[in-house]
Amino acid sequence: MICPQCGSEQADGKLECARCGIIFAKYRPRKLKPIGQVTVDESETETGVWPMIREILLKIESEVNVFYFAGRVMVFALIAVLGIKYVLAGWEGNHAGRVFLHNVNLPFHEAGHLLFGLFGRFITVLGGSLGQLLIPLVCMLTLLIKTRDPFGASVAFWWLGQNFLDLAPYIGDARALKLTLLGGITGQEAVDYHDWEFLLRTLGLLKWDHTLAWLSHGFGSLCILIALAWGGYLLYCQYGRIVR
Repeated sequence: MICPQCGSEQADGKLECARCGIIFAKYRPRKLKPIGQVTVDESETETGVWPMIREILLKIESEVNVFYFAGRVMVFALIAVLGIKYVLAGWEGNHAGRVFLHNVNLPFHEAGHLLFGLFGRFITVLGGSLGQLLIPLVCMLTLLIKTRDPFGASVAFWWLGQNFLDLAPYIGDARALKLTLLGGITGQEAVDYHDWEFLLRTLGLLKWDHTLAWLSHGFGSLCILIALAWGGYLLYCQYGRIVR
């Protein structure tokens, strides 16, 4: 075979040119278009925000290891089943609080209180909920920007949505104060012990607790569905590049 870029002869079946180093599967011929007396390489003119976002969010490896792909499929199947159950369960029955991921999120919630502890009482209390939302967000950005793993980022985005669903029963309990909290007591048994009772009462929004819980559940559900669509599309694209 002949290299389409440098014209050197290659052995059949090679993936890249031994002379110029291009990868044949990724080679794109240059097309020159005259603009006045100047020629512009059209293969390099795709600029702007969307191409950059697409490159970050939808980057696909040129070759996908079959074992990595199988692992991603299993992870996707797991979060798909869990995600649909979360979305359909609603927040009133506290389904999120009875699933194992609640205990995964809880340390980040408590760490959030410590992290924001220097910014006054209100921010300290709010910091618990912020903490459990920031961790998956940081994971998602790290996977997107540093490790360039959009599938991993879609799983982290799913986790972010799950945390919004995890918070919804807590928000909706601000008036009833019936949920059993850390320490084995309810908000009725200790003054200002329930984060969202304190936050909403301070803001004068206590009567809106159920509405805010539905908003949290709805936004979290949307994040989960977007994450599943994102991850599913990436797997679909990766399937065609599996190296067995």
